[in-house]
Amino acid sequence: MLLVAIPSVLQESLHDPVFWARYTFAHEEGPGADRLGDLQGLLDDDDDDDDEDSADSSLDVAFEVGDGHHVVLSIDASADSYSLGITTPDLAEPAELGWDDLAHWHPHALRWPELDLICRAIAARNPQLQHPGAPLALLCRFAAVFDDDDVDQAVAAVDEAYAALRPPQWEGYWPCGADWLDRADFRGENVIWQRDEAGNLWAHQDDADRDGEPFYSTRLGPDSGTGDGFPHTPLRAVLSAARATVGDPQVPAGFQAG
Repeated sequence: MLLVAIPSVLQESLHDPVFWARYTFAHEEGPGADRLGDLQGLLDDDDDDDDEDSADSSLDVAFEVGDGHHVVLSIDASADSYSLGITTPDLAEPAELGWDDLAHWHPHALRWPELDLICRAIAARNPQLQHPGAPLALLCRFAAVFDDDDVDQAVAAVDEAYAALRPPQWEGYWPCGADWLDRADFRGENVIWQRDEAGNLWAHQDDADRDGEPFYSTRLGPDSGTGDGFPHTPLRAVLSAARATVGDPQVPAGFQAG
């Protein structure tokens, strides 16, 4: 079942440093782990309670970008597993763009301009979900930046999104834009983007010329025309709906044509 607003249990978690330490994998030596401090003890206690809470740990949150098109975040906190999907009026079930876990992750589903557009459209549809704010903080794990992106602007926006959720007076661990960039930065990593006549974008990486992390993505080939592989056509529809929502007729570098 898709929830069209952030449910109350997640709303409360968005202001909890323990939630973010788990959600960003800081609790598993991810970016920010060196800042956990005393929070590590609470994380250990939280791990002990996982078996009892596992039945209630999964939920889907659907963010509408316009005209019945949604971006769907699936959360399974007990399994440290998160996935990103999209729905359109033509789809019976969400189409998966990527997933992030501690085993076989493929999170790199969106380019930064696409995520920024999506989050602006979410805010336009629901003024309670400001941008930068909760949607960007939750969804940025599925976006990456490349050589032609304004990375300073992207990091500042992610920083602002996290800061908007930070409780007043809290001075302990909290995620930041630099943590996100640590996992999302593919500048200089020879990720080459290609575009077909329909406007679909996909990438490949020459492993021989990279120095950092591999580009783990399912967005590695053109539309197969069979319905298998990366859901290029639904993503084009979602981005087109988002552009219509924000009233942006321009297609910046990195976007797919509608």
